[in-house]
Amino acid sequence: MATMSFAAAAQPFLKRAVQAIPNPSFIFFNHKFHHPSLFHAPFTSSGIGICHLAQAARGETEVLLKGVGERGSNEEVKHIIEMAKRASMRREVLHTDFLTPPVLKESMMIIEKLADVKTSVQGGYPEAERCRLSVGHPEALTTEPDIVAALSISGNFGFQPCSHGDFLGAILGTGIVRDKLGDILLQGEKGAHVLVVPELVDFLIMSLEKVGNVPVTCKKMPLIALEYEPPKTKTFKTIEASMRIDAIASAGFKISRSKLVGLISDGDVRVNWATVTKNNTTIKSGDMISVSGKGRLKIGEVNETKKGKFAVELIRFL
Repeated sequence: MATMSFAAAAQPFLKRAVQAIPNPSFIFFNHKFHHPSLFHAPFTSSGIGICHLAQAARGETEVLLKGVGERGSNEEVKHIIEMAKRASMRREVLHTDFLTPPVLKESMMIIEKLADVKTSVQGGYPEAERCRLSVGHPEALTTEPDIVAALSISGNFGFQPCSHGDFLGAILGTGIVRDKLGDILLQGEKGAHVLVVPELVDFLIMSLEKVGNVPVTCKKMPLIALEYEPPKTKTFKTIEASMRIDAIASAGFKISRSKLVGLISDGDVRVNWATVTKNNTTIKSGDMISVSGKGRLKIGEVNETKKGKFAVELIRFL
């Protein structure tokens, strides 16, 4: 009797093992469903690709990611690039959750280098800051996917005004994650308009009862009815010995340097939407600094003085 090779003997077992792998779950183009991942997963798509194809693509992805410079965004961008490749290969359309501007920018720069990948960016209105990205093969992504919904949150805020943070905290308090939410547009005494993934509209309508101490009512609204006003800002300048975040942010938010250091230690300070952990983090023109409970600050023009210090333009969002 001829001796059977190891590969031949193993083939039936490998075949059964592959067949036992569960099918991945995606949100396809023009297909919606409720899934527990809406409450804890960073993306609406996940899956197990074919092993040898995934391994072959991994090296290419790492090369493309060498240009990613934003703090903390590398892994998120990597996930998006791999998702774009899967969508193109399978001729499908997949969607991310809401992305921060740096992650979206870096992802788009890399995806532009890929063949047979079409993209669509939507935030609900033209000036949107947080947006969702759809990726797919050009033959599949032929129209704008319906992946952003709007909610009107109304209540009597005349005597108890609520901030952006109040609305955000109340929504996250229902148990969903930040990535499922887009921009929050304050409407003064009337409340706010909020952009969300469509799958969470009914959940928020049923679950969100208060913002701060104000009882609220949630209703779905058409995107065309969104009311948006550019944020109010105040511009001023400061002279600092360095471009360290503890120096720049303390000047911009009018708080002591020691208090700012404490906020950094507590994880309450972010640069370009990524949490900062070091007091000596260097800031540059164009960076966006946000501090929990204090608001946001953008770094404008930076010039060096004759004495070697830095004249920094600060744009404070009111």
